[in-house]
Amino acid sequence: MSEIQQSVANEAQTRPYVLKKTVVMVGMMGAGKTAVGRTLAQLLNVSFLDSDLEIEAAANMSVPEIFARDGEAFFRARETEVIHRLLQDRKCVLSTGGGAFLSPENRANISHSGVAVWLDAELELLWSRVRHRDTRPLLQTADPKATLAELYAKRVPEYAKADLRVSCAPPVSLENMAKRVASVLLTRPDVLEGPDA
Repeated sequence: MSEIQQSVANEAQTRPYVLKKTVVMVGMMGAGKTAVGRTLAQLLNVSFLDSDLEIEAAANMSVPEIFARDGEAFFRARETEVIHRLLQDRKCVLSTGGGAFLSPENRANISHSGVAVWLDAELELLWSRVRHRDTRPLLQTADPKATLAELYAKRVPEYAKADLRVSCAPPVSLENMAKRVASVLLTRPDVLEGPDA
């Protein structure tokens, strides 16, 4: 192999991913939007943002505290403002709360400035991940599993409107889930170009 051929081969191996639109992770609580999103951002070498963390930083309160003090409607209005603002920033991976994609305004903003990726997880997997956590305000009910099932039934048809769907089954490592999402994103050259492009 000549020096020029070797140089081209080396460049192909080190050429980074090129993200052209913000990737917005949507789906149920417990689907892994934050964990997978953070790992995906590392894989693509881009920033990771979490709309819930941004809301908490702005309010200087946790999401459960905002729900308790101001109610869900107030929280949803702040969520829409924050997601709109974050979509205007540089291209990144953005994790959103489980209810964010239910809002037609959020869906329109995401469709206009990014691409929605639904992490599709089965109900039993979600329950196994959220059952021992008390940080989910919507599950502070007498029967949290029934509440989760109710939310799941209502929300899945809305999540199905996402641009792309990635199955969370069978459960795999964070790295493999991030690679699974990246491979789906690579089917959309308007969103992501791979190192081999």
